[in-house]
Amino acid sequence: MSPTNTTASAAGAADAAIAPAPARPGDRSGTVRKGLTLLELLANYPHGATAGQIVADSGYAFSTCYRLLTTLVDSGFAEYDTATKQYRLGLLVFQMGQKVATARGYSGTALPVLRRLTEATGESSLLAVLDGDRFLTVHTVDGPNHRITTDPGDRGELHTSSLGRALLAFSPQDTRDELVATLDLAPRTDRSLADRGELKKILEETRERGWASQDQEHDDGMCAVAVPVMTPGGPLVAALALAAPVYRSDLAGLEQHIPLLKDAAIQLASQLPQRP
Repeated sequence: MSPTNTTASAAGAADAAIAPAPARPGDRSGTVRKGLTLLELLANYPHGATAGQIVADSGYAFSTCYRLLTTLVDSGFAEYDTATKQYRLGLLVFQMGQKVATARGYSGTALPVLRRLTEATGESSLLAVLDGDRFLTVHTVDGPNHRITTDPGDRGELHTSSLGRALLAFSPQDTRDELVATLDLAPRTDRSLADRGELKKILEETRERGWASQDQEHDDGMCAVAVPVMTPGGPLVAALALAAPVYRSDLAGLEQHIPLLKDAAIQLASQLPQRP
């Protein structure tokens, strides 16, 4: 969201003088939700953001952001750098994230499987789960010659990505139907799919053949293939993908690795705990 010139100017001027102060007791209704929103916004600035940037992104009053940011700093969920006058996520968030990753098997179980897949194919591998109307990247392993464009914790569109299409195609039908009917089909590239009927057709084809693909629809110059990670007779757990820049491999080249991709998905399905 873009702030008005007045808001941005006032926020920018106040950044120079702001510093954490003691948190006020007595949270009102909605404060927790606003605080969580600020945590999500801080995640978009891994190297730090000023209070003015958070005001602009959140649309909240400067006094509200200042009070909430101070509380987050006091509780360890955020840190404040007095030299740069920027806020960033605190190590407590990292600690909590590591516990979630361990509990879901993403750290000890998934990463070795992705590393072996990348070693065998020479291409980057990615693991993601369905998170509302987006996919959430939980692990990546870069290929030897290229760094992929998403990191753990990033969320992405379902309709333009191979990961998203695999997650959509193999989700329960009621979930799939609702998402297909309500997704924002905004294009990311000139090749992006933007037609709901065409998306339904692609998902049907994906279910029939057992894997999804995209060719420069999610990012310019990148193609990818993905398969679902599903327990035998059980629900969808995640989606696993291989991605490559088109100067290294075209889509047909990536499709040659689908047997290896499916084998890796089977390994993950037998080892990862099922999502509730």
